[in-house]
Amino acid sequence: MGKYHSVLRFGITLLFFVIFLKFGCTFIRSSSDWQLVWSDEFNYHGLPNPLKWNYDTIGNSYGWGNKELQYYTYAVPENAWVEGGFLHIRAQKERIHGFDYTSARLTTRHKGDWKYGRVEVRAKLPGGIGIWPAIWMLPTDGEYGRWPKSGEIDIVEHVGFIPDSVFVTVHTEMFNHMINTQKGTSVFLPQSGHEFHVYAIEWCSEKIDFFIDDVLVYTFNNSSEGAAEWPFDQKFHLLLNVAVGGNWGGQQGVDDSIFPATMLIDYVRVYRSRN
Repeated sequence: MGKYHSVLRFGITLLFFVIFLKFGCTFIRSSSDWQLVWSDEFNYHGLPNPLKWNYDTIGNSYGWGNKELQYYTYAVPENAWVEGGFLHIRAQKERIHGFDYTSARLTTRHKGDWKYGRVEVRAKLPGGIGIWPAIWMLPTDGEYGRWPKSGEIDIVEHVGFIPDSVFVTVHTEMFNHMINTQKGTSVFLPQSGHEFHVYAIEWCSEKIDFFIDDVLVYTFNNSSEGAAEWPFDQKFHLLLNVAVGGNWGGQQGVDDSIFPATMLIDYVRVYRSRN
């Protein structure tokens, strides 16, 4: 991965044209080979479009299983709003329902669910010790059981105590962080908190490719060993959130001086292959 880290380090954007032909799975790195099927350009003002976005609050009472410190709110414009062509997701230092922070977690479940294709999000991630923003995907129906059996795709995550890097990861029953077998990589990207980048996956029945600014940074291949290793043959939906603290994000505590901390989303676009 050193080659790709160097590319990102010096700010050079490369376009890779990849043709993958196997069992009918073809991805051609050309815009003409993709058909847009879902998007939000955030060209409006107010709360996120309710036809496209849900507010996920169900895990507040148990810290989302990660000992997170934020309380995710429902339709609170101080935590999630659209203005100036961007979706803002903001974590704030404020006391509510026994929590010391508020934020928002948006999902497209049952409003945008896809099996295979290209998912891309242009975003600027917040930084600072204790912050944990993520752009990721979960299975809509969980056909193989509860997490991690039905899988997780982390298009990008950032933990503020590692300021110069972002992470792309997949989790499955065999490969997950609970048993320290997750599959993915870190990418040197010191300007993730100051610049917009396009974070994307291209997903088919044989593999998931991860891209940052159209640079291929990681590939997770289908081992053909069954759902325990590859549960990615079902519909997934997108999640956008800014967590505070947690098992990973809070490993070095939380610096309250960073708040409010805001993730900006320029657009979300989902494509399917024309082939």
